Amino acid sequence: MRSKAKVIAVDNNAVHQYGVVKTGIQSVTLEVAEGPFTGQQIETTNPLMGKLEMDKIFQPGDIVFTVVKGQNGQVVAANLIDHYRIDVEVILFVLFMVVLFWYARWTGLKAILSFVFTILILWKVLWPLFLKGWDPIILSLLVTFTIVGCVTFLVTGLSRTGLVAFLGTICGAITASLLAILFGKLFKVHGAVIPFAETLLHVGFSNIDLTKIFLAGIFLASSGAMMDVAVDIAVSVAELVAKNPSISRKEAIASGMNVGRAVVGTMTTTLLLAYSGSFTALMMVFMAQGTPVVNILNLTYIAAEVLHTLVGSFGVVLVAPFTAWLAGWLLPGHAKSA
Repeated sequence: MRSKAKVIAVDNNAVHQYGVVKTGIQSVTLEVAEGPFTGQQIETTNPLMGKLEMDKIFQPGDIVFTVVKGQNGQVVAANLIDHYRIDVEVILFVLFMVVLFWYARWTGLKAILSFVFTILILWKVLWPLFLKGWDPIILSLLVTFTIVGCVTFLVTGLSRTGLVAFLGTICGAITASLLAILFGKLFKVHGAVIPFAETLLHVGFSNIDLTKIFLAGIFLASSGAMMDVAVDIAVSVAELVAKNPSISRKEAIASGMNVGRAVVGTMTTTLLLAYSGSFTALMMVFMAQGTPVVNILNLTYIAAEVLHTLVGSFGVVLVAPFTAWLAGWLLPGHAKSA
């Protein structure tokens, strides 16, 4: 059974330090903190592989997550998983919901529902179907359509404004998917660049197309930014039409274009900053070694990030004219239903 446990004592005599990494085995004495074995103590080991991103060092007083095995009411073995973080994660999530609801009121509540729905559809639909071998491109498009539809109509209501934002986002997502497929082939980037992707092949999922999963992730990751742009433009044009019902389609489209230019001017940089965190350490290594820029840009990992950032930004930029055109045609003359 899975359980929380408290670290009572540790023995680091078999732990060896080599520079910044540690190898060996740390002995850990645990006291089970929940379940039928509460209060019982057991000694277990914490193997260290010399990898900072994988290894964890425990100290007395730490609360850890373990898998406990018992027999006849006694603990006979315990497998250390990691530090226990569920309580802190729950606190952070609740704090986020409280602040969002405090600021945005009912719109914030709708945003929370959209947030939870997105997590559930990724966890219960997208990733399990990936493992079953469904086509990642088609599946990701369907999931994107579902998420965008749910979020957009939940926030804006069942209105023409929501329809414009939804259709604009879909146009951008489809365009980004086509660009990802085209330039993915030209870049000759394999899906193995995704962290832990190769592990899937080793644990029995050799039928999975990692490259398609990587390409699908490009437009799936940028769909949120596309949706932001589309909603901003649709709502702005809807407000304009509500204030001036006699506005022409041409004027509405022009206004939507102007709003779009301002929004995409910052949104593309937002995507760059969001993606840059994943390869900050890698770029620092190249800088420390004095690696030429031409070498860096030809490396698979960097090329993958360039593809990810530019195709995603391309989709965000194209959402603006798509949405402005749709808003100009669907909103004027329908101020009450917008």
